[in-house]
Amino acid sequence: MTLNDIALAATQTVAMIKANLLFPSLVLAFLWCVNIIGWLCGGCFRVLGIYPRHLFGLPGIIFSPIVHANADHLFFNSLPLFILMAFLMALGIPHFLVITVWIVLISGSLLWLVGRKAIHLGASGVIMGYWGYILARSWFHPSMSSIMVSLIILYYLGGMFLSLFPSEEKVSWEGHCCGAIAGVITAYGLPW
Repeated sequence: MTLNDIALAATQTVAMIKANLLFPSLVLAFLWCVNIIGWLCGGCFRVLGIYPRHLFGLPGIIFSPIVHANADHLFFNSLPLFILMAFLMALGIPHFLVITVWIVLISGSLLWLVGRKAIHLGASGVIMGYWGYILARSWFHPSMSSIMVSLIILYYLGGMFLSLFPSEEKVSWEGHCCGAIAGVITAYGLPW
């Protein structure tokens, strides 16, 4: 592999990411609108979180990534979500949607099975799923672009690894772990 091959792969990856910034922007706008409405209603959407091992917590498997506890929670999820979505959108919208569905369903189901007794909210599990997927994809399906994207993600978002361990009582580290596991399973299970 020559330096020109690496430069070409980097240029193509950056061009694909730039072309796909609209969709992550729309997703973030949607999340902010939903959460502002929820906060104005006194947190009425919190019932859509995952409450482990209870029937009324099952809808949270699908809806919990949309609902956040407060503006700080959503603010700190917004940038990594935007960045990781932009990288994954480079694979194309159909692949991105399949990856997202797998991660949401696997991480939410795992969290419903093993999470502590609390209402788990937020996109952190999906974020960690995307993070785990990108890193695992470079292992299971190595290519110049997947390895470059993984290195970029590790450089800029490597600190996300620390969120896999308990730090604060209000932080769902179980959701982070379930998301990362879901990302690895998704990368292993999908052929691209």
